[in-house]
Amino acid sequence: MAIKAEHEMHKRRFSRNIGLGLVLVGFVALVYGLTVAKVGELYQPEAASEASQ
Repeated sequence: MAIKAEHEMHKRRFSRNIGLGLVLVGFVALVYGLTVAKVGELYQPEAASEASQ
């Protein structure tokens, strides 16, 4: 007798986990994008001041 793990609860839990994973990936992408923008902003004024001299 084989054990079958495909219950409705497993399907709902799997879809919830997929949704939570997508939300976490989106949050990581947002934080990464903000970090890249902030670091780029920090280096921008130095390059502009060197170019004007």
